[in-house]
Amino acid sequence: MIARLKGLVDSIATDSAVIDVNGVGYLVHAPRRTLDHLAIGQPAALHIETHVREDHIHLYGFVDAEQRTWFRRLTTVQGVGAKVALAILSVAEPEALLLAILAQDKAVLVRADGVGPKLAARILAELKDRIDAPLAVPAPAAAAPVNGAKPAGVPAAAAARDDAISALVNLGYERSEAFAAVTRCQADLGGEAEVGELLRTALKGLAR
Repeated sequence: MIARLKGLVDSIATDSAVIDVNGVGYLVHAPRRTLDHLAIGQPAALHIETHVREDHIHLYGFVDAEQRTWFRRLTTVQGVGAKVALAILSVAEPEALLLAILAQDKAVLVRADGVGPKLAARILAELKDRIDAPLAVPAPAAAAPVNGAKPAGVPAAAAARDDAISALVNLGYERSEAFAAVTRCQADLGGEAEVGELLRTALKGLAR
């Protein structure tokens, strides 16, 4: 199996490129964001995903290993083939996809050719529990229960975060953008931060 190709770029098409490796030209399908890094006649090194079928062998190339990981991840979703996965990676970087999934934001995905609202919702639902969430907000330390009452810290923090995100969306920000901003603020300010404080701090960060 081919995992990496290093050679000279022979030609570039809308959704593929030919990489010349010691006189052998390999047709490599790739997302637009990878193709934008290539230049004809210049050296290139691509991470490769090889798909072998009875009637063909397809090579899919990516500028880094993270893009390839997301390609593999996307193609595990029902209804997402290689073509759709490449289309998604053509319009969104891995970080944007991660934020979209954490925020359950379909807007990022439906920008890709071949992805409608239903497929976008399925992608978000199926991948939500399969990814690491480095931006997840650490739960604040909860006070000891009094007279059997439930600790109040975590639900209050989650509610404040959700309200601040909703407020930013109402102001015109994309949900994934709002999610990232509020999540960072809550991590910095702590789980006790109230909605108003989260919103003010997030707006300052977004305005930079």
